[in-house]
Amino acid sequence: MARYTGPKSKISRKFNEEIFGPSKALKKKAYPPGMHGRGRRKKQSEYAIQLNEKQKAKYIYGILEKQFANIFEKAHRKGGVTGENLLVLLESRLDNTVYRLGIAPTRRAARQLVLHKHILVNGEIVNIPSYSLKVGEVVAVREKSKSLEAITTSLAVHNARAYSWLEWNASEMSGQYVATPDREQIPEKIQEQLIVELYSK
Repeated sequence: MARYTGPKSKISRKFNEEIFGPSKALKKKAYPPGMHGRGRRKKQSEYAIQLNEKQKAKYIYGILEKQFANIFEKAHRKGGVTGENLLVLLESRLDNTVYRLGIAPTRRAARQLVLHKHILVNGEIVNIPSYSLKVGEVVAVREKSKSLEAITTSLAVHNARAYSWLEWNASEMSGQYVATPDREQIPEKIQEQLIVELYSK
């Protein structure tokens, strides 16, 4: 499956955010990468600002260009606000939900769990990270995977109750996608309107 495999610390420094999780490089070098990273940078154009916002969203959710464009097109076809639709579609992905539930410490780790068939949706194995969850569907750890150290360690640290659109059942190691999140509930620092403006050009 195609995914970003380049340097993670440079991406985090570029956007000054922990895109791929905690970054020591971002703490040590709180300025953009490159030989002019510390110097004064020329003012960015409107297009550059919009493009950067799209790139940031892609890296946060671990999606490549073509797939992101397809999700945007789907968001555009839905009724309502396109930017909010986009974020809701990104949040409803199976790999993202596994991450939000605390089953995995990062979205990349969540994607691996899904691909390796450790995750069930409504009692059936689903190994497609981009699977879009519907309200009411239940995501669970496969029975024989419940003792995996990577999963138990992650669940001990992360808290699914932080997200109101998800309900976690600790005894069953399962969570339900109980509602579509509102924009203000989604914690990612993404200016989705800039992405809409970019695709509208």
